[in-house]
Amino acid sequence: MTEAILLVGGKGTRLRPLTVRTPKPMVPAAGVPFLAHQLARARAAGVEHIVLATSYLAEVFEPYFGDGSAFGLELEYVTEREPLGTGGAIRNVASRLRSGPDEPVLIFNGDILTGLDIRALVGLHARTGADISLHLTRVEDPRAYGLVPTDENGRVTAFLEKPQTPEEIVTDQINAGAYVFRRSVIDSIPEGRPVSVERETFPDLLAAGAHLQGMVDRTYWLDLGTPQAFVRGSADLVLGRVPSPALPGRCGERLILPTASVAPDAKLTAGTVIGAGAVIGAGARLAATAVLPDAVVEPGALITHSLIGANARVGARSVLSGAVIGDGAVVGADNELRDGIRVWCDTTLPPATVRFSSDQ
Repeated sequence: MTEAILLVGGKGTRLRPLTVRTPKPMVPAAGVPFLAHQLARARAAGVEHIVLATSYLAEVFEPYFGDGSAFGLELEYVTEREPLGTGGAIRNVASRLRSGPDEPVLIFNGDILTGLDIRALVGLHARTGADISLHLTRVEDPRAYGLVPTDENGRVTAFLEKPQTPEEIVTDQINAGAYVFRRSVIDSIPEGRPVSVERETFPDLLAAGAHLQGMVDRTYWLDLGTPQAFVRGSADLVLGRVPSPALPGRCGERLILPTASVAPDAKLTAGTVIGAGAVIGAGARLAATAVLPDAVVEPGALITHSLIGANARVGARSVLSGAVIGDGAVVGADNELRDGIRVWCDTTLPPATVRFSSDQ
């Protein structure tokens, strides 16, 4: 297995304000852009050539990753001029692939953190002779997802929309966002128009009698589409709950990047990460929180399950819980921000402004 497509074109609207200036795959998770974790795991599984399907803020990717040689990879970049959906994005990069018609191509989404055994998925694809193999995961509450039932041999039998009633929940298996395609299947996707693999490609292939194989497991899996999930994923990487060769340090309660400054009596726990150049003041307490580069947390602040954007500042004695502070924003001293509140980039909140909602 030497070739893959990585879908990194989404706008990340649910992650705003983090994605106002940065595409979602480039938002730092555990000290490096989330995309770095995905590339490192793909390389560890034997992938050598990856085509990045970009769109939103596409100009950001190549200056950071270059040709991929520093990461042991060969990277290429293809930019969508108009949104094409998952299937359209896959088809749009087909000309950059080198695989023969019957060879496998790994495809994965740029917003899924997973412990998937990539080699196992590729191996299953080869053994079963499938046209497409899908990574499926089980969730406790599948109502927010489309369902993917399989038979006793693991073959996919249907793609079902989000269930509306208990009777419609026929399985707890959902599409986990990683696939192996036979190359010829990619070439059969319509070109030049939006196509959804979930709503069009997969159901149409199944109806035509194609072999779609599912690999179901219970390895770590998390969709990083919301700020709360992104903060959790970053913390889990730091804690070692999901392995990553790209982690820039040892797993543990905290990860402090070089050039960051942390006061000796500050307490950092539960997978907190402090980005390069950031400053944490005396007596600050941070748990399960990501502080991005060059941000400042002033003395006595108490921050849990939050994300502090690049160059942002949190004032002394402020209390944040489940908050997202955009790049360059300033939260004045003695504020209390809870319940998923988001403070937009470059916003300034004066001291002692108490807010509990996410209206900002």
